[in-house]
Amino acid sequence: MTEGYFLVPVASSLRMAEAESILDAALRAARLAELLPLAVAVLDSGAQLVAFRREDGCGVVRFEIARGKAQGALGMGIGSREIRNRLKERPAFQSAIAAASDGRFIPVPGGVLILNDRGEAIGAVGVSGDASDRDEYAAIAGIHAAGFASHPAEPAPGWQEAGL
Repeated sequence: MTEGYFLVPVASSLRMAEAESILDAALRAARLAELLPLAVAVLDSGAQLVAFRREDGCGVVRFEIARGKAQGALGMGIGSREIRNRLKERPAFQSAIAAASDGRFIPVPGGVLILNDRGEAIGAVGVSGDASDRDEYAAIAGIHAAGFASHPAEPAPGWQEAGL
C-alpha cells in the first residue's frame, strides 16, 4: 500500500464466493434435470452483478433476460413467479415497471430472491434458457444447495413438465 492512500472496504450483502456457489449448484441441478443451456445471473441486494455464467449453446439475449428476472424480483421484493401471478391482469402496470427500470424487469418465473437466516433478501438469482418454471427450479436448487432460503421457497408444482 502506498503511504497516504487507503481504501475503505465496501460491505456487500452477498460475497462472490457465495454467489459462485449458488451459480455452480444451479448449473449442476440444471444438468441433472437435463434442462436446455442456461444463463445464470446472481445479483446482490443492490442489484449489482456478482457472478454470471452462460452455458455453451445458450441464446445471446439470455443474460439480459436472466438479469431482468433477478432485478425484477429485487425491485418488487418477491420472486418473479409471484410477480407474474399478481400482475397478469395489469399489463399497463407491468409496462410502467419495465419503463421505470430501463427494461430490467422480466415478470416470468426464473427470478428468485436469496434470503438470509432473518428472512431478508440479500440478493437474487435470475435464470433463463429453458421454460420459465424450469429456470426457476434451477435457481431455487442453487440457492438451497448454497445454504440459503429462497422466495419462492419451492419450485412450481409440475415444473418438470413445463413447456416452452
